[in-house]
Amino acid sequence: MYDVVVIGAGINGCSVAYEMVKAKKNVLILDMDGVASGGSGAAGAFVSPKFSKAGELKELLHDAFIYSMEFYEKNFHTSFTKAQLLHIAQDEISGEILKYYKEHATLKLKSPSEEILATLNPHAKEMQNISLDAGVVDAVSTCQEMIKGAIFKQEKVDSLQYDDGMWVINECYCAKDVVLATGAYEQIIKEPYLKLRGVWGHRIDVKTATQNPYSIHQFVSISPSKDGVLAIGATHNVHYHPQTSQEPYNIQKGRAELLQKAGQTLKLEDVEVIKDYTGLRSGSFDYIPMVGSLVLSGETLACGGINFKTKKPSFDEYIYYPNLYMINGNGGYGFVLAPYLAKILKDKILNDKKISKRLSPARFFARWAKKL
Repeated sequence: MYDVVVIGAGINGCSVAYEMVKAKKNVLILDMDGVASGGSGAAGAFVSPKFSKAGELKELLHDAFIYSMEFYEKNFHTSFTKAQLLHIAQDEISGEILKYYKEHATLKLKSPSEEILATLNPHAKEMQNISLDAGVVDAVSTCQEMIKGAIFKQEKVDSLQYDDGMWVINECYCAKDVVLATGAYEQIIKEPYLKLRGVWGHRIDVKTATQNPYSIHQFVSISPSKDGVLAIGATHNVHYHPQTSQEPYNIQKGRAELLQKAGQTLKLEDVEVIKDYTGLRSGSFDYIPMVGSLVLSGETLACGGINFKTKKPSFDEYIYYPNLYMINGNGGYGFVLAPYLAKILKDKILNDKKISKRLSPARFFARWAKKL
């Protein structure tokens, strides 16, 4: 018998487990492949804000960036590296966006050093750029550290049933609360309004004579050098899905693409690929993550008196699964958003604190029901 069962041991699930253990709860975390075995383990795990002119996602990531920088430095300093970030525009349009961001920035910006500018290719050097203090997380070791106070089992969840006030998982584990953190892999709860975009990610660790002190982002993300090794990664394949694609992913083609794109930014010398990491990352269709309770669609549709055509729906009118929650859809910002969102979800589960409508999975039910 557990207080909380978390299904999925990527950065989302591990962050929730960490918050619940910290709150003295008895936590079980399940994953079919292992800790950070999917998209989280393949991520470059960069902690940075979103450079755009405006929008909900920019505001959310601004707050999450400030929170997560402090969170990792305070709680996981051995697997967190502070590094100056250099974000370079890909073209003139993104250059105008960076220029606007710089003119209206509330974060403290910095100037790139001559040392890093000297390592850039001429075209990259000419493009608009922006720089500030940011960081990089060691994905796997951080996730492993996060769940130290929980019980972890490598096990696929085949059944999830609610019975007599408790959730029963695989007919052998019981819990009061269940959190789904399964990313873009097969969904355990099949609701028609719940849809996620799966984007295949590939990261390579390379030995190179090139020394890079910065976290660089342009066509791909490039980590700072550590013992002569750089990590190069991207969420760059929207068509491949490990559970539905007919052909296996082409590792060699993926490597070549990553090196070609990295070479457009940085002068890479004496390159040797030493390790590959791949996995599926999840994003929502409005690009905002999903955090909170799940709507029972059939029961809610059958409930009389709800106006599904309204422009401003009241999520309080909906019927929800009891004590069942989701945290998902972080896209390429998983390690920025996860600690911030996990705290929000913990406050919902333990203190019944309301979650913003912009984050609630119920927003997708409202849009889906309106179209019926």
